[in-house]
Amino acid sequence: MKIGFLGLGKMGTPMARHLLAAGHGVTVWNRTPGRAEALAGARMARTAAEAAGAGDVMLSMLFDDAAHEAVLLGEGGALQAMSPGTLHISCSTIGVDLSERLTKEHKKLGLKFVAAPVFGRPSVAEAGKLWVAAAGPEEDVAIARPLLETFSRGISVVGAEPRQAHALKLGGNFMISAMIHALGEAFVYAEGQGIPAETFLETVNSALFQSPFYALYGGVMLHPPETPGATIQLGAKDLGLLRAAAAGRETRLSLADSLAEVFEQARQAGLEDEDWAVGQYRMAQRRGNATK
Repeated sequence: MKIGFLGLGKMGTPMARHLLAAGHGVTVWNRTPGRAEALAGARMARTAAEAAGAGDVMLSMLFDDAAHEAVLLGEGGALQAMSPGTLHISCSTIGVDLSERLTKEHKKLGLKFVAAPVFGRPSVAEAGKLWVAAAGPEEDVAIARPLLETFSRGISVVGAEPRQAHALKLGGNFMISAMIHALGEAFVYAEGQGIPAETFLETVNSALFQSPFYALYGGVMLHPPETPGATIQLGAKDLGLLRAAAAGRETRLSLADSLAEVFEQARQAGLEDEDWAVGQYRMAQRRGNATK
């Protein structure tokens, strides 16, 4: 299949690589052209519109809502370059309001639209083991599925409205932030009691959760990677989108409000480019030691 792929960041590059390995013809575009050069076999487009118009399907993995506005929408945007009937699969984490707007824009242009945001860090994307939350018309999800399967270990179909998948992804990321917050404070507590954080993590996770995600994120917090995965800045962005989506349905999330304060404190402390888990843990350590 001929595919246009927009966005070659830490997640998009391995996703595009898996599509190439599956035998698809992939035309890629990225704001920083150098990233595309690392994808052997991919055709490089000069503009997003050129990549979007080159495929039977377009996948996008852009950073945030602002990038979607700039790249997809408006005169000369990527959507304008797509032929009627072409499918766009949005794998990014974006706001529910924007997802609803994109749904309307696709219908206006006669395009198909499936939301398919992914769960997983860059290393998981490299391994082809992301988890996809997909939503859209059943027949369009069926077209998207074999492409999504090239870089995922599972797909959950959330519903018929693309907004539902984007809303679910924000909820999942909120739970990751909450888990990291709980782990960070628990580690600070354990260390204050003379218990090594790694011993605490291994014992509690074995006894209570048996969760690979507690083990994964706890390990990242205690042994920071040389290259950050998702950053504090990205976590704060997603939390803001979650709170906006909740407010749009008159829903109050007190823990999300508290976490927003933590992210703001991290920004003020200059930690926005730290790994999401590492940065939150450092904030827990600062708060926990504030009275010493």
